Amino acid sequence: MSQAHTQAYIIEIHDRAAGIVTREARGFRFFSSERLFDSLEGRQFRSAREAERAARAVFSERSRRPNPLSLAI
Repeated sequence: MSQAHTQAYIIEIHDRAAGIVTREARGFRFFSSERLFDSLEGRQFRSAREAERAARAVFSERSRRPNPLSLAI
């Protein structure tokens, strides 16, 4: 009897769970756990570290944008 071993890693950015990546034949697939990171949903990465860098980039980009609600007077 053989057992499949799934490799999955949680990607956290500043104490926020961005998503998980699961090992596939050709790399790692990202599954978003927060709306902010939905743009990465289903994307495949060569490594878990690459997926983490992409999530950090999304977070950084979002934090640089002005919040439209904060502009309301």
